[in-house]
Amino acid sequence: MLRFLRVTHLAVIDSVEVEFGAGLNILTGETGAGKSILVEAVGLLLGGRASSDLVRTDEAAARIEAIFESGGAEPVEVIVRREITAQGRSRAFINGELATAGGLKDLAANLIEIHGQREHQTLLDPSTHLGVLDAFGQLEPLLVPVRTTFERMRASADALSRLRRAMADRDARVELLTFQLNELERANLRAGGAGRAGGAGGAGPAIEEDEELMALRKVLASAEHVERLCEESYASLYESDAAILAGLGHVWRRVAELASLDPKFQPYVDARDGIKAQLEDLALFLRRYADGIEASPARLQEIEERLALLDRLKRKYGPSLADVVARRDALRRELDDLRQGDDRIAQLDRDHVADREHYLAAARALGTARRQVAGRFARELVRLLAELAMEHTRFEVRFAAAAETVPEESVWTAEGIDVAEFFVSANPGEELRPLARIVSGGELSRIMLAVKTLTFGARLESKPAGGSAPRRGSGAPGLIFDEVDAGVGGRVADVVGRKLHALGSTFQVLCITHLPQIAAYADTHFQIDKRVEGKRTSTTVRRLDGEGRVDEIARMLGGAEITEGLRASAREMLGERAGRKAKGESERAKAKPRKHGA
Repeated sequence: MLRFLRVTHLAVIDSVEVEFGAGLNILTGETGAGKSILVEAVGLLLGGRASSDLVRTDEAAARIEAIFESGGAEPVEVIVRREITAQGRSRAFINGELATAGGLKDLAANLIEIHGQREHQTLLDPSTHLGVLDAFGQLEPLLVPVRTTFERMRASADALSRLRRAMADRDARVELLTFQLNELERANLRAGGAGRAGGAGGAGPAIEEDEELMALRKVLASAEHVERLCEESYASLYESDAAILAGLGHVWRRVAELASLDPKFQPYVDARDGIKAQLEDLALFLRRYADGIEASPARLQEIEERLALLDRLKRKYGPSLADVVARRDALRRELDDLRQGDDRIAQLDRDHVADREHYLAAARALGTARRQVAGRFARELVRLLAELAMEHTRFEVRFAAAAETVPEESVWTAEGIDVAEFFVSANPGEELRPLARIVSGGELSRIMLAVKTLTFGARLESKPAGGSAPRRGSGAPGLIFDEVDAGVGGRVADVVGRKLHALGSTFQVLCITHLPQIAAYADTHFQIDKRVEGKRTSTTVRRLDGEGRVDEIARMLGGAEITEGLRASAREMLGERAGRKAKGESERAKAKPRKHGA
């Protein structure tokens, strides 16, 4: 549920704070006072599209903050914040951590749902009708395998299509791939070398062949200088009259004598053999390295030619030598597929047929459940519409084909193979016609309210057996209805108010209304007012209690001038609604829940 909302510098709102309650929260006020802006603010918190036009004039940024309560027996607080700059940039935070608009939308499904005039219009789109049935019947367990097998079927169809396209010009493709593969195989490529070998004894980390050859080319180009350096270093260590290894023997004898006098020298004596071994190893490596250098123009030319070949292959298949090797391996695999194409196509075709059969089996099971649910849904909806002063309504869910008929594959989707549409007759003697063609705005609002009552009730009753019922206003998303009373009035408005209050017994409901019949059912009532102070317009939100509610209901009954007669009517309406609310809550406490499973 939405516990707290703070809006700053958004449109005509300078700064407002609202603490909402459980149950039915009603927002009233004159047209244009800013009621829908509060709904839009909540929509922005739930990932709605931000715009610089929403920022209040002469302000740098708008900010919306809210505290939601999520969970059942042990509710958890979720703090959401959205900031919009005058330049149109937007940032969102969930519990103080940066979040994306997509992250807000994912979170929204568990927090609150907004139902306004735009959503009423979605009922006029037949493609949404199956989703209503699925929600009412709690058919998600049957939808999951349909979606999974549909994706698998589509993947196998794509793989089959790609291979068939490749096979259509197989001969030309095989010729091209064979030429490229022969070119790469003649080069005898390898992706990594044994190490940096300047001569016979080189060793080190594995490197690419081209890098190894470039290093070797550098050595061979300076072969005489390298040989001289090796010979001079070897002589200094081992062969000259002043050889370092020979001279170190005298040093170690003196150090050993010092160690006998002072133990501080002993570590150096202990390290003597290791140092001697390292120097002897270096001398041996210098001699072998110099002997291993092939300082010949022919060897250098051979390396230059090899590097030129590798460079050409890298330009053609690279950019790196590893890419060239990977390309060679890919060519081998593709050639194998093409040469065995007929067998591969046959296997993919068998896989695709199996995937189609699994999809159709899952889709048929879902379709059967939908047809069973459709009858119950129609009966329940007609019952609710009768309570909403549409007593003569007839309603039917019509499927485009019988359950055993498989439609053309072009209509198959991840939601199944069914095509369905709602048909309604709102008046006696009228034929059933598509919903989009016959309903007025008021009828559509009532049908939407009835649909939401059914689907939310089904969601509530789907809780696991033995689970505790949610606390009033928690354990389920809150609901916001923006002008659900459009096109209704009088007795119908009273019934709509009762239905909204009934929803509020389980869900937190926020409703914007212009009708006193609905406002009188509020558990918590807020008045939205727009004032001009100086040269600026500002919207304020005030929680109404006692006489404040009486005055607001009187205003809604009679207009700008509030008389004592209007106040008396308002008190009577509030008292009567309070009695009905108490009676309804008592009846719901005694009633057994209906089950809507498939």
